[in-house]
Amino acid sequence: MINFNESQIIENAYYIYKQRSKIEAIADQICKRDFDLLFFTSSGGSMSMLLPFNFWLNYSSGLPTAAMLSADLLITGCNLLTKNSIVFMTSKSGDTQETLEAAQYAKNKGAFIVSAVGAADSPLEAASDAAVIYDAGRPQELIFYLLIGKILYNRGLFPVYPDFADNMKNLGAALMNVRKQADEKCRQYALSCHKEPYNIWVGSGDLWPTAYSYSMCVLEESQWIRTKSVSSPEFFHGTLELLEKDVCVTLLLTEGPTRPLDERVKHFAAKHTNKLTCFDTRDYLLPGIKDEYRPLLSPVVMAAVLQRISKNIEVITGHSLDIRRYYRKGEY
Repeated sequence: MINFNESQIIENAYYIYKQRSKIEAIADQICKRDFDLLFFTSSGGSMSMLLPFNFWLNYSSGLPTAAMLSADLLITGCNLLTKNSIVFMTSKSGDTQETLEAAQYAKNKGAFIVSAVGAADSPLEAASDAAVIYDAGRPQELIFYLLIGKILYNRGLFPVYPDFADNMKNLGAALMNVRKQADEKCRQYALSCHKEPYNIWVGSGDLWPTAYSYSMCVLEESQWIRTKSVSSPEFFHGTLELLEKDVCVTLLLTEGPTRPLDERVKHFAAKHTNKLTCFDTRDYLLPGIKDEYRPLLSPVVMAAVLQRISKNIEVITGHSLDIRRYYRKGEY
């Protein structure tokens, strides 16, 4: 396997897990406040990483939640935000312009800001009331599995949280094994699809943000491959008309509650294109993780799978994932 370091993957996850007590203390601090809203805002791939947790809260609790891209928030505002609101943010660099401006907007409202930041001593950390620095730690989602899980536990909505959190100690090793299981399929996929003139990516529920962000932030931004992403339910309100025998369709199947929507797309697409590829989180063993927690983990399992496409495709295309023409290259 190219660009693969077993021990580093495990260490990166443990770097975050070691902060479990700090993350849980932040959750306890949040729950001591009489919050009226749990609000998620960030930009680009960072926002896509947050959205599955808004989804989790919406389908498993009655807690008030909302989510907006930071750029949208800055233009329209959010009348739901008050001094009693909790705002969750994340940024790898800690200096993403729209995200920082959104943090200032939230501060002006008096909201309590909690951030996950990749860089210590960043502007976003300084703007936050509580922050977790993940540095090289991966997956960043682990911060929010612990944070949101503990909030739900404190509210009596996720009684298995202590055991779930204990299982998360094994997440790095489990995802390392997922990468091993997925690598050959991902290499073959990269070989067969990297020259396709048009790609359709589909997902639902907690994997819709993954389909959207991977197609945009990797295939489009990092590889300049023309890609359309569409959610599984919306696939049947337009995109289905584009299917022909040689149209490349990539479907991500979740183990979460919206899986029937993905299976509907699979059934239809299999009849109308010869170029359907399905990546299904059910196909991958997660040693050290109880089966009952798998439905929550589809985003990080799928991210581990798709990373093997990324690692292979940049070698196959000779196009480094770090090359950009416009992004952060000038004003826009």
